[in-house]
Amino acid sequence: MIETIAQNLEKGIQLLKSISDEEYSDRSVAPYYSSIGCHIRHVLDVFSCIFKGLENKAIDFSIRDRNELVELKTTIGIAYFETIIFQLYKIKKEDFNKIVKVSDDLGQGIETANYTLAAVLMQTQSHTTHHYASIGYLIYQLGIELPNTNFGFNPTTPIKVRN
Repeated sequence: MIETIAQNLEKGIQLLKSISDEEYSDRSVAPYYSSIGCHIRHVLDVFSCIFKGLENKAIDFSIRDRNELVELKTTIGIAYFETIIFQLYKIKKEDFNKIVKVSDDLGQGIETANYTLAAVLMQTQSHTTHHYASIGYLIYQLGIELPNTNFGFNPTTPIKVRN
């Protein structure tokens, strides 16, 4: 699981190495006017929440860093990816079944539920792929070529649909 998640995050690094800061921070695409950098920062903030909460077994997704520089500079985004991947490899397989309390604001206040660490990681992997798909839309609208043809696709998506 860890290796698969890390490989997915590596796709983000490949993307950032292939685009300029201007492309990365461009907020011109309707309807949401978010940038590639905004999506990258959000994805990595969610992972960061996991690592911040692991010791106490209490993960709160409503308390994210929201470092705006991550949204503007590809080098800072790449460094954030590398930090997250480094922390990811510290997780031991035997910890996957440990119960953690996961909290988030679902729109009407903070809710908390028990998850296994594996379930949180699986959800975060899916969340990453979802945002990669949104980034794929932005890339298409901006006329940027994807460095990886599988970027933003769920592994269960049939290959013929991808082409």
